[in-house]
Amino acid sequence: MPQKANILLVDDRDENLTALEAILTSLDQNLVRANSGEAALKALLEDEFAVILLDVVMPGMDGFETASHIKQREKTKDVPIIFLTGVGIDRHRVFRGYAARAIDYLTKPFDPWVLRSKVEVFVELHHVKQRLRTQSLMLQRDLAAETGESAAPVVAQLSRRVADLNSSLETLRERIVADELDSDPRTVEAVRDLDSSLAQLTTLVDALRGPE
Repeated sequence: MPQKANILLVDDRDENLTALEAILTSLDQNLVRANSGEAALKALLEDEFAVILLDVVMPGMDGFETASHIKQREKTKDVPIIFLTGVGIDRHRVFRGYAARAIDYLTKPFDPWVLRSKVEVFVELHHVKQRLRTQSLMLQRDLAAETGESAAPVVAQLSRRVADLNSSLETLRERIVADELDSDPRTVEAVRDLDSSLAQLTTLVDALRGPE
């Protein structure tokens, strides 16, 4: 059995956190509460998380600011974020959330089945990453034992390619926001799909790299 994944639930209202727990409890993972952006950042320093469910509207540090801090940290920059937004949140603000490299968003009131299925995907991806890390370490040891060579140069090249792709996507986000093209829902959807695909590729490369 794989080790249970940690899922971070961030909302300033206890009743909303309780509702999220009710929806996700059937996944049988570790559900961690945070009632503010500051509390979420502290939790991320202490544990590794498969996905973050982040409310947008919170007093003090809101969801977008919290996401920006998360993505600036090397340890947490690749953790998927699902924004939970209110009906009144305009598309421009949502797209700025994507510019902060969030993966997805759901508008309240959201369908519990949709939320659970999205979270389940990221939990499974997290478990795959853990398995790949273990297998990568074993393969690298076997390769070194048989050939005296390391797989590190190949993994390093892949890492550089992924970094270049991330940089290009970041430039694209900034251009779209600057040119105010984010009012087109097709633009938002396209960037979200690119973000999701690149996040999965980054996860796989990190897994191949193995423990630092």
